[in-house]
Amino acid sequence: MEYIKIGIFKEQKAGFKAFVPHPFPPKTGFDFDSKILKKNNEAARLLGKLDGITQLLPDIDFFLLMYIRKDAASSSQIEGTRATMIDAIAAEVKLDTNIPEDVDDILRYIKALNYGMKRVIKDDFPMVLRFVKELHQQLMRKARMTHFSNPGEFRKSQNWIGGTRPDNARFVPPPVNDMHRALNDLEKFIHTDDAIPSIIKAGLIHAQFETIHPFLDGNGRTGRMLITFYLWKEGYLEKPVLFLSSYFKKHQKLYYEKLFGYHNSIVSDWIDFFLDGVIEIANEAIKIVNKITMLREKNIIKIQTLGKRASESAAIVLPKLYGQPIINVRVIQNWTGFTRAGAQTVIDRFIKMGILKLKDKNKKYGQSYIYKEYLDIFIGND
Repeated sequence: MEYIKIGIFKEQKAGFKAFVPHPFPPKTGFDFDSKILKKNNEAARLLGKLDGITQLLPDIDFFLLMYIRKDAASSSQIEGTRATMIDAIAAEVKLDTNIPEDVDDILRYIKALNYGMKRVIKDDFPMVLRFVKELHQQLMRKARMTHFSNPGEFRKSQNWIGGTRPDNARFVPPPVNDMHRALNDLEKFIHTDDAIPSIIKAGLIHAQFETIHPFLDGNGRTGRMLITFYLWKEGYLEKPVLFLSSYFKKHQKLYYEKLFGYHNSIVSDWIDFFLDGVIEIANEAIKIVNKITMLREKNIIKIQTLGKRASESAAIVLPKLYGQPIINVRVIQNWTGFTRAGAQTVIDRFIKMGILKLKDKNKKYGQSYIYKEYLDIFIGND
């Protein structure tokens, strides 16, 4: 499949061209070639493998928490945030006052993802436009921003991407009336039981959502969340452990190029790129699970060499580090109920065993400590 008309650029009264989507999905349907379908099969195989291997983790919720933070940081950084995953982990327990202000972008993304997961689990909430608006509200309410984003509400005015105004923009999404029609089409498409493979469909949903661009701000972050939620709701994953933002950030220029190509009817190139991302991230996540398993076994053996009381206190702390790998004395006190001196003793033992390291060697007071070997597994080259 080479070209499928997703829409047309239509002249507007104000003197600029906006993209007006055709009815979606196209009446001709999607006819992907054998190369794409073979790649989809490989992506599906790896998702199945990832789902199976993560179920073997005794602390899958900690693994999920770390991946949520990783995705939140990457997705926010695509939009210009400079704060990192480490900043976000430190900020969650208020370990450091010297944290970039825009770490709030990451924390709000984490909040929105967690909100969405609770909504799906607790209420069995369907993937409808109301759910999308609720995600956006969690993401953008009281958020640091340069202009009003109207959290949780679809836009009532024209927006644009790139440039200073619509007539010099790189891309102008649909006018408001066309936007609502296109959103209704997309909602129906999400719920239609069709022959399109679910992973490919997730890619189409993301690209179509970004094309519609229904919010004044936060479209990219909201749209990237939808990928994970859709595949989870479709039953591909027991837990939503596939997050593609780090892949999109790594190939950010190409990511935008392929999305703009999608607007211009080059659908297969976008899907090819998207499937590459699913394959790469699933492979990466499988390797991470294996590395975590090996690291945990190595550190449990270290703890078992301690005396009885010392190993008992260490056994309380070590599992919690997989959810909160940056700590200070106060955090250890909260976990264990130990005195300040007792908590410091546990930290000192972990440093001696090579499990914890000082986060900032130049800091004299209020020290924080980092489970660096574990964090490095997730951060890699980020």
